[in-house]
Amino acid sequence: MRLTIIGSSGSFPGPDSPASCYLVEAAGYRLLLDMGNGSLGALQRHADIYSVDAVYLSHLHADHCFDLCSYWVARMFHPGGTKRRIPVYGPAGVADRVAEAYGLETDPGMTEVFDFRELSEGILDIGPFSARIAEVNHPVEAYGIRLEHGGRTLTYSGDTGVCDALVGLAEDTDLFLCESAFHDHLEHPKDMHLTGSEAGDHATRARARHLLLTHLVPWNDDEVTLGEARSTYGGPIDLARSGQVYEVG
Repeated sequence: MRLTIIGSSGSFPGPDSPASCYLVEAAGYRLLLDMGNGSLGALQRHADIYSVDAVYLSHLHADHCFDLCSYWVARMFHPGGTKRRIPVYGPAGVADRVAEAYGLETDPGMTEVFDFRELSEGILDIGPFSARIAEVNHPVEAYGIRLEHGGRTLTYSGDTGVCDALVGLAEDTDLFLCESAFHDHLEHPKDMHLTGSEAGDHATRARARHLLLTHLVPWNDDEVTLGEARSTYGGPIDLARSGQVYEVG
């Protein structure tokens, strides 16, 4: 299982990275986790965009889903003809939300190229992956996902505040891709995002083998975030950077 960081910027694109988007590959299958602002352009440096087999949207904030609109254009109006229909997994109302974002009537909306499937907690198969879905702590309906393939595991938090369900989802995971949008020393809303130290604490409690910090807001000092995470987690930690590739496990 291979992870490529397409975008790791939190809340809005930064000068060096699009908003959240991650390419996961296994057994010839390509799954995108989120499609935040600017991600479709960066994706083209790493993969043929028409080779993507499915898209998972953790929640419906713009920095996690709005480039699906651009992707609809690319698939719907390709000069060689409309591309094959692929699954898009997302929270309740995902099909109407993205159609309205582009100014489309909801029927048919984007359903000619996307097969929308609404998420709920539980287990499902996405291509070769066994996926476990858990609702996390965010102001809108939002989900974390754990992917398993070939005895290896990758857990992605999506956006969340402090959340016991996320600890359970990430238990003994090989790679924990965890948001860390806030700093400990600053005032911030509760139940929205994690600080670096909270991300580290979640990783420690989950016994995660490797912590990869993401959703890095452009106005933050990433080294501060990294230091906070190191104060609560003793394992290997990296800052997610656009273009980085990880072999999971």
